[in-house]
Amino acid sequence: QVQLVESGGGWVQPGDSLTLSCGVTGHTFSLGAMGWFRQAPGKEREFVARISRNGGSTYYADSVKGRFTISRDNAKNTVSLQMNSLKPEDTAVYYCASSTSSWFGSGYESSYDYWGQGTKVTVSS
Repeated sequence: QVQLVESGGGWVQPGDSLTLSCGVTGHTFSLGAMGWFRQAPGKEREFVARISRNGGSTYYADSVKGRFTISRDNAKNTVSLQMNSLKPEDTAVYYCASSTSSWFGSGYESSYDYWGQGTKVTVSS
């Protein structure tokens, strides 16, 4: 079993930066790609970013490209999401997810086997 716990959410003003972290415990040897998704109030959960098993490949949603950076530290079993130039539309609950079968991951929730409980990010003046 794999457990994921997100942290780092909070309230920030537009233009600010925030870093989310996701700690992974359990059968971490089976981990593949990792991803971040988010769900804004009243909306469906959407893909934000994903990173391959070895960290060599990343991919971002167009809405965050150039502002967000995903990274992972396999030695520490963590994945992070650095968010810069935050906008009110980035307000959402952010979830990290892990795959046990995919090296590169994808933007589809079905590619991921384990999910965290989420951390809330509010961007408002």
